[in-house]
Amino acid sequence: MGVDIVQFDATNAPSIIHVRTEVFVKEQGIDSEIDFDGLDEVATHVLVSVGDKPVATGRILDDGHIGRIGVLKSFRRQGLGVKVVEALVKEAKKKKYKRVYLGSQIHATEFYEKLGFNVCGEVFMDAGLEHIEMEMEMILS
Repeated sequence: MGVDIVQFDATNAPSIIHVRTEVFVKEQGIDSEIDFDGLDEVATHVLVSVGDKPVATGRILDDGHIGRIGVLKSFRRQGLGVKVVEALVKEAKKKKYKRVYLGSQIHATEFYEKLGFNVCGEVFMDAGLEHIEMEMEMILS
């Protein structure tokens, strides 16, 4: 299994698009224009592959916003989401971000709390789904 920090380029974009289309567009019914918001080219991405099959992804923007965490349904409950988030947080520490934050779908709040995120806002709607703001203060050494 490979957990790689990648850019949204000709090599990696098809794999990232595949995972996010399966998870967000097909499974959750999110409009692809909402998911693919034009920020991928300026984000840093994590891509997890099993063999040569892309199975999980996520991204972080330069302001510390983590998002687009997706794991193909048949690969869930194997710790791949944890690997994606941990890799993004590690990248944030490397870049000396003071904090990272995200909008968690309500059902995933406990997942992010176990990884060290805290609720910091109110419930809001995004792409027709309830989310809540969460953040993690970075301890820089």
